[in-house]
Amino acid sequence: MPSPAAHFRKDLCRRLACLALLSFSPMLWAQTPAPAATVPTPQTLEQADAQRERVKQMRSEAEQRYTTEQTACYKKFLVSSCLDDAKKRYTRTMIEARKLDIPAREFQRDAKRADVEAKEAQRAADLPRRESEQKEQAENYRATEATRAAARDKKRADKAVKAAEGRRKREAEQVKRQARQEKRAKKDAERAAKKAREAAKAEAKAAAEADVSRRSGPAQ
Repeated sequence: MPSPAAHFRKDLCRRLACLALLSFSPMLWAQTPAPAATVPTPQTLEQADAQRERVKQMRSEAEQRYTTEQTACYKKFLVSSCLDDAKKRYTRTMIEARKLDIPAREFQRDAKRADVEAKEAQRAADLPRRESEQKEQAENYRATEATRAAARDKKRADKAVKAAEGRRKREAEQVKRQARQEKRAKKDAERAAKKAREAAKAEAKAAAEADVSRRSGPAQ
């Protein structure tokens, strides 16, 4: 009959075996291949953006979950096995995220390339119109500048004409003033000459009268 110590060791081994089996069970389940899921292919840019946002969320959640599970594993008896399982779950999630990200990223890239090509095609199609518009703008600019230059030339010519007219008016006024001055001087000279003649005549008359009086005086 086995001793109590042997019975205890046998029971302990049986318990440890059961514990090991329970610890490895999640790893066995994780290794069981899951049915392949169909990776959605975006049909619009909005769907691609939403899918990439979902990928970003999956990766963030996987990082947080992996950190939490690592912390929990260090409290368990079989640390390495627990860490391996957590790592496998993390890797599986990251692979799924990558599978989702690839078609969304490719759709965004293709959409961007198509947008660039469409813009280039539109630019090439608009080139004749832009060249025509630029030519018309250049012609309008030259015409406007020519009109402005003609207006400036006319303004300068009008200014020169006005200046010449001003000079002629000033010269005419000068001639008129000089004529008036000469006329006044002539009248002044005539008046002075007349006064001189009148004074001389009066003086001669007075002298004659005096002479007559002188002569008549002794005879009486």
